[in-house]
Amino acid sequence: MLFQKGKLKIRVLEESDGQKLVKWLSDPVVLQFYEGRDNAFDLEKVQKEFYNKEEGVTRGIIEFDKKEIGYIQYYPLGKKEKEQYGYEEEDIIYGTDQLIGEVDYWNKGIGKVLIKAVVEHLIKAKQAQKVVMDPQEWNIRAIRCYEKCGFEKVKLLPEHEWHEGQYRNCWLMEYNQKAVSV
Repeated sequence: MLFQKGKLKIRVLEESDGQKLVKWLSDPVVLQFYEGRDNAFDLEKVQKEFYNKEEGVTRGIIEFDKKEIGYIQYYPLGKKEKEQYGYEEEDIIYGTDQLIGEVDYWNKGIGKVLIKAVVEHLIKAKQAQKVVMDPQEWNIRAIRCYEKCGFEKVKLLPEHEWHEGQYRNCWLMEYNQKAVSV
């Protein structure tokens, strides 16, 4: 287990989780917000994208009330990303990406619980000074959730992410532990 907070548990991604990822990442409703509806995953693609041993990336499965409902990954930002986003090289900054793949668990406040828990974990366990995400500009629901958790929009990233046949603008959103208390 990576960490737990109440009914929320984050555990390490295991080989046996591949079919769950395929289920979530082949659902057009989920793909509209994560990867794009034109980018469905099969088991081979899941293996390639989620089971590579990328240095520093922690991959996990989100469980809520003992039900596996999604995926999360977090990682320290490298020198290149820090330069791109305007951060100092010595800053300890983590990025995170997540999805709730079980659509029945959307709009129930679980995203807020998840984001608050991962931020707390990264600050306490990894000494993160800042946590960042880059949601697409049109994804208002995600942006509102992150703002409710203490994230602020700090920089518009023009044409930052390829999604459904075009480059989309994203917001660099930042949780700064010095500016906000967990």
